[in-house]
Amino acid sequence: MARIKRAVSLYSYQDEYVRGKLNLEDCMKELSELGVEGVEIISDQMLKNAPFVSEEDIKDFRHLVRKYQVDPVCNDIFINTNLYKNRERTQSENLDQLKDEIRLAHKLGIKLIRLVSATPADIIEAAIPLCEELDVAIAQEIHAGMGFDHPKTKAYIDIMLKLKSPYCGLVVDTGIFCKKHPRVSTAFFKDQGLSEEIAEYIDSIFEAGSDPRGKSSEDVLPENIRQAIKSGTDRMYLLFSDGYEQNDFSVMDEYMPYIYHFHGKFFEIMEDGTEYSIPYKELIDYLKAKNYNGYIASEYEGGRFALPGIEVDAVSQVRKHQELLKQCIEGVE
Repeated sequence: MARIKRAVSLYSYQDEYVRGKLNLEDCMKELSELGVEGVEIISDQMLKNAPFVSEEDIKDFRHLVRKYQVDPVCNDIFINTNLYKNRERTQSENLDQLKDEIRLAHKLGIKLIRLVSATPADIIEAAIPLCEELDVAIAQEIHAGMGFDHPKTKAYIDIMLKLKSPYCGLVVDTGIFCKKHPRVSTAFFKDQGLSEEIAEYIDSIFEAGSDPRGKSSEDVLPENIRQAIKSGTDRMYLLFSDGYEQNDFSVMDEYMPYIYHFHGKFFEIMEDGTEYSIPYKELIDYLKAKNYNGYIASEYEGGRFALPGIEVDAVSQVRKHQELLKQCIEGVE
């Protein structure tokens, strides 16, 4: 029977982790206390020398997931095509890395790898035999700014539809369903001098039922908005604004059989328990109607917009987001 399950991406705790407030076991303990079923990791962030992690560290990871009774559901990886200053990596180099990542996932007991949105499509087909051998699926992220209509995303989807393999699918990031521009982002840029007119322009695009893709570059801006640009902060805000999309849920319909996992992107849980930008109840109701069977992993991104003097508190934000997910999944008002 189809069932939506809750997980947490340890990406959410990156600030606490890098500052030494939480280690890997602390993160797992927090997830256990939250009562979530799954954990999503970023091995580059939390496992030394990934993808060539020592057998001892692999053993320690597998011990932690057993100790805290969380299912290791996904590993987020990055095929770094621009690793070198003087050239892009070759197809062979990219494929070799992907195969190493598949082997690592297998050793960790993880059945799904999330590919970053810009992963070259030309390495996917050659990786599938190893996926089949080790029972590890790969799935490219559909991320805001590189949604379903982006050329690189389309290139991957074309390969996916050609292969029709259960080992090749999609991870959908809920940032493609923003109804509003995140106000924590606006507050962050305003603290650095963002023009009110620029902020209002971006908000007006969302209010009109659209998003800033194709509308926020300087060469297409209305003349009055172009004249309102006063600083690099204004330009940076406009640049980043096209990283939030407002799509109808139906954009997923033809791909539902290939959607293996969701990143529950969120920026700010408000006092009433809802997310400021993303309509989670409506989304989860939609997924129930489509019989989605899989995880939604909380992925907190509000920490990147922390104002000076204010510490990031991802722990409490993730707790609130998990409560929101639980209410929506279980149908509790």
